[in-house]
Amino acid sequence: MMTVLGVSAAIWGLVMAVSPMLQIRRMLARRSSADVSIGYYGLLLPGFALWVAYGLSRSDYALVIPNIVAFLIGTTTVVTALTLRRRTPAVAD
Repeated sequence: MMTVLGVSAAIWGLVMAVSPMLQIRRMLARRSSADVSIGYYGLLLPGFALWVAYGLSRSDYALVIPNIVAFLIGTTTVVTALTLRRRTPAVAD
């Protein structure tokens, strides 16, 4: 039962890890990242890194793999948001 639960949690972790790709797609389609909180991702990314380190210390790849994916996609989300914010022209008053 524990193996089934671990595999299920790892698979769902991967689904959660790739979910920010929906936000990336939306940002690119709108050419705007105004509705994305970079601070939110700034809090999540160190957490993903900590889970990776913890998983590695336990040799628990069900923790390591989803959190590596989450970290990479979260980082991509932040980079995309920052890139779009730099490209957005300032609105004249």
